[in-house]
Amino acid sequence: MKPEISDDLSRRIFLRGAMGVSLFATSGCEKIEDFLGMEPQEGPVVPPSGEGVDLVSHVLNRLTFGPDPSEYARVKGLGVDDESAVAFFLEEQLSPNEIEDKRTQRAVRRLEAIHAPLGELYEYKEDHLLEQLTRATLIRATRSKRQLFEVMVHFWSDHFNIDISKKECRWLKVADDREVVRKHAMGNFSALLKASALSPAMLWYLDGRENRKSGESEKPNENYARELLELHTLGVGGGYTQKDVMEVARCLSGWTVRGKDRFFKGKVEFHADAHDDGAKVVLGNEIASGGGRKDLDDILEIVGMHPSTARFLGRKLCIRFISDDPSEASIKKVAGTFLSSNGNIKETLRAVFATQEFLQGPRAQKLKRPFEFIVSALRGVRARVSSEMDVVDYLIRMGHAPFQYPTPDGYPDIASPWTGTLLWRWHFAIALARNEVSENIKVEEEVLIEKAGGVDGLAASLLGRNPSIEEKAAIERSGEPLALLMASPGFQWK
Repeated sequence: MKPEISDDLSRRIFLRGAMGVSLFATSGCEKIEDFLGMEPQEGPVVPPSGEGVDLVSHVLNRLTFGPDPSEYARVKGLGVDDESAVAFFLEEQLSPNEIEDKRTQRAVRRLEAIHAPLGELYEYKEDHLLEQLTRATLIRATRSKRQLFEVMVHFWSDHFNIDISKKECRWLKVADDREVVRKHAMGNFSALLKASALSPAMLWYLDGRENRKSGESEKPNENYARELLELHTLGVGGGYTQKDVMEVARCLSGWTVRGKDRFFKGKVEFHADAHDDGAKVVLGNEIASGGGRKDLDDILEIVGMHPSTARFLGRKLCIRFISDDPSEASIKKVAGTFLSSNGNIKETLRAVFATQEFLQGPRAQKLKRPFEFIVSALRGVRARVSSEMDVVDYLIRMGHAPFQYPTPDGYPDIASPWTGTLLWRWHFAIALARNEVSENIKVEEEVLIEKAGGVDGLAASLLGRNPSIEEKAAIERSGEPLALLMASPGFQWK
């Protein structure tokens, strides 16, 4: 149940302790049931001790959904200095299959609907599927040790966005999440792009299933072709024309999703008689007539490894991990690695994390999106959660519920669209600290303070640095240190 907190009360709670702290300043349950196999990570709490955000805190905030209180000490111990520790952590996270994560896997395994074969998904009610998929997403983001993998799952879910509310997507998005996004999130972009192009959910969402030729004068349905070029590969200004869009649509004609036969419902099929088999020219590349289903492979090869695609993806990755306005040098380096590695996602990520801008640029200046804010709070306070769905109402009110963005461009990844969510961030911070989110989410504030060595240690653990003099004074005046810290400007940024 959502707590009833008046807007006036939220403001008073924050302002009572935080007068003079500028808003959005860029400065710097009980135990989870055993059958779920989940509980907060344990370990020694050694908070950061610097006045600014050090390299370890910076990397943890950017590559994960926020550190667990013990994660800082664990990563610091991986090397003889911060640089070697971070290098080890990066390689660890870039090999997710080698990270033991049985506790999270057991928890997700209990959600039977999201593991159902494609045809059996239709046996479930769509609301049940959305609930289980959302719950699995929250479990993984909050508890998984494979944090970078989960961050990349979110990145690609936005990049290849599908609104689950559109018709058959209500059933098929579950398979898309499993077989497209999660399967290829850290693999090869070309494989990911093809899997998305042939995803039943994507064929429904962007009307690819309706792209067919039945006569010489009939024009193809260009909806998916346009988004393929504009959002999935080359990007706006990537050098394509309206003629290219139509030619791509011709290449992709004839693919559809089976609907009537229940056993094969949702299966993707190619109908040669509905395919435009004439010659095409896309971005100056000739595609010979008679290619049939191979036209899809040809077009994806052309656009998937195009220099404009490398730049478009390089910029998006730099925005995700570095800055809302990354430098041209960073973008060029990442784009170059994308091309030289033939779309290897891990190698491309290594290039992002090796840029000087990532390593030495401004820290704590990327605004957490609402999902990141809520998950980082749950992780940062070691919340004991027996029903992840109890936070979804907050995500809906902040406009960031998983799989519910209505347009194909996906949730925005820069600060400006999210600054209006501040009030509901305060609501959540106050409710979480007071154990008022629901009876299924519990936080032990006194235990947190004790393990962190005091309120200042708790502040350092949550902020990734020592609190400033002004922040210490605000915390002391507030009377509710945990609520104030999670609602403070410092916790909104990563």
